[in-house]
Amino acid sequence: MFELFPDQPVYDYPTLLNVAYSLIWAFVLSSIIAITHRLTYTGHQYPRNFFQGLALGSIVAAMVMMAIGDSLARGLGAFGALAIIRFRTRIQDTRNILFVFASLSVGLAIGVFGYTIAFVGTILFCSFAFLLHFTPFSTKTGLRGRLTFSLEDASKLDDALRVINGYCVDTDEVEVAARNSGRYDYEYFIEFKLDADNTSFLQDLRKISSIGRIRITFKNIMEEN
Repeated sequence: MFELFPDQPVYDYPTLLNVAYSLIWAFVLSSIIAITHRLTYTGHQYPRNFFQGLALGSIVAAMVMMAIGDSLARGLGAFGALAIIRFRTRIQDTRNILFVFASLSVGLAIGVFGYTIAFVGTILFCSFAFLLHFTPFSTKTGLRGRLTFSLEDASKLDDALRVINGYCVDTDEVEVAARNSGRYDYEYFIEFKLDADNTSFLQDLRKISSIGRIRITFKNIMEEN
């Protein structure tokens, strides 16, 4: 039926076998990157959708590069089509952004049949990520949250801070309020030590006389790690 359109351009696309082979390898390599991100993730609630995004992102990038090929016109067309899509998801952590770019870079390399670049790049990237994970530059952190408590006797604040500093690596005083009843309310942002026990922490705080209204609210740090 295409003979009816003599001006129809004919592009030299890769064969079905080459496409399938390339996309499979793109998924395998990006899955290795996603697994590396999962194993080196130091947060406390891993976002599974982010894992799937890393594993599948290279397939999309490879498909785009195969469709564009060496045609400038197709490249401009693909750029215009992709510009219509607005990605509103914010990724605040620089490390997560780098993993996203690594997954997309694998897809770009596979899309132009640069298998050596994709294989070597994936192996080195994942190796260096594991290496940094076990160095002092690791992003390992304890639980972060907001601690609020009240004291009927303000002189007991030193005892409370002694307990807090014993379980936390970082504290930041946010608010202190004095009530008409003579009660003082305190609010702190805290970061627990990696081996800290939250239950023991609360039990030690309760041993302080005149303390009450103890509450810990853990922050949602899915996008911070």
